[in-house]
Amino acid sequence: MAARPNLFENVNRQFDEAADVLGLSQEIRELLKTPYREITVTMPIRMDDGSLKVFKGYRVQHNGVRGPQKGGLRYHPGVDLDEIRALASLNTWKTAVVNIPFGGAKGGVQCDPARMSQHELEMLTRRYISKLSMVLGPTRDVLAPDINTNAQTMAWVMDEYGRKNGYQPACATGKPLELGGSQGREAATGRGVAIVTREAYEGVLGRSLAGARVVLQGFGNVGSHAARFLAGMGARVVAVADVGGAVRRSEGLDVPALATHVRQHSGTVAGFPGGEAFDPAELWAQDCDILIPAALCAVLDGDTAPRVRAPLVVEGANAPATVEADRIFRERGILLIPDILASAGGVIVSYFEWVQNLQQQYWEEAEVFEKEERILVQAFRDVQAKAEEHGCTWRTAALVLALDRVRTANELRGW
Repeated sequence: MAARPNLFENVNRQFDEAADVLGLSQEIRELLKTPYREITVTMPIRMDDGSLKVFKGYRVQHNGVRGPQKGGLRYHPGVDLDEIRALASLNTWKTAVVNIPFGGAKGGVQCDPARMSQHELEMLTRRYISKLSMVLGPTRDVLAPDINTNAQTMAWVMDEYGRKNGYQPACATGKPLELGGSQGREAATGRGVAIVTREAYEGVLGRSLAGARVVLQGFGNVGSHAARFLAGMGARVVAVADVGGAVRRSEGLDVPALATHVRQHSGTVAGFPGGEAFDPAELWAQDCDILIPAALCAVLDGDTAPRVRAPLVVEGANAPATVEADRIFRERGILLIPDILASAGGVIVSYFEWVQNLQQQYWEEAEVFEKEERILVQAFRDVQAKAEEHGCTWRTAALVLALDRVRTANELRGW
């Protein structure tokens, strides 16, 4: 098994490929690569058993020239500063690709939520926000859910931020509806993945989505909603794997039944009676039409990419493919739609939530979904035009589009 690459280095190598296409100077490259602010905080928490445990957390604010910085907060044992740097920069490019007025940020805490109580997670969240509140807020840096965080986490974020700054629902997105959350936010990322998959499979590859075989890694928020919407478009979800196991059925899995099973069985597809269990390590070799990695970073690499048997890969997770995987897919003629386009539905609807909070408005789900689709389809066409103009991969094309927009904003500001 190849060693996992440094994620920040991987993202910057992809950045340099796009910068080469644009002919950016070394000065501009350094300006656009370098994070604006990096903060490390330590958070002592009195655990339920009476012991004191000190957690380490990070917030990286990468770039804010196009608007307030925007990015999720994740809780995971493997969180480190380079990962947060990489994901913050990807958020800068993601918001620029879909042309919404945000920059990029990311936050994370080294912890294992599966071993923590609800009370301990609340205390951890509040301490994290208390230590960072001076650099957060609706016009500075807007938080959102990510791995192992959810609407309840954002409710704690909003409440803790409000203790010092007053009622500011726009300080976080992905909140419960009762606290200013937006209709459609929970499903937004997965729905966006489905929309981009449809545009790529039908519009670029010229194939019908009806009956197309889809394989998913991950069946959390993104994977489950992507599966639901793709099944609604006529595709067959034939295999799903997650950290607990894997299940497949050539005729197509019953997606609603699988989602119910996951909710009732500790969040895993393992043991689902409506399909055949198999080794999750064999997921990449499943014969299919569309592969959607919707779980972890850097899972498609020099070892796994050669095994992929799909003509289309759509990145539902953040940075699931390495530079080496990109090269392999390019040589094999596999179309890869990058995360900064494919998974942008979440940040688009986060933007809608932010707007609704600031303007004290409320939009129905149908309006939210219609606006999300319009923005995503336009971004898809913009990236497609760049790919055709430069004869490059879709990842490079998306980064060319994003870098040019961020560079222009820098120049207009006089930087």
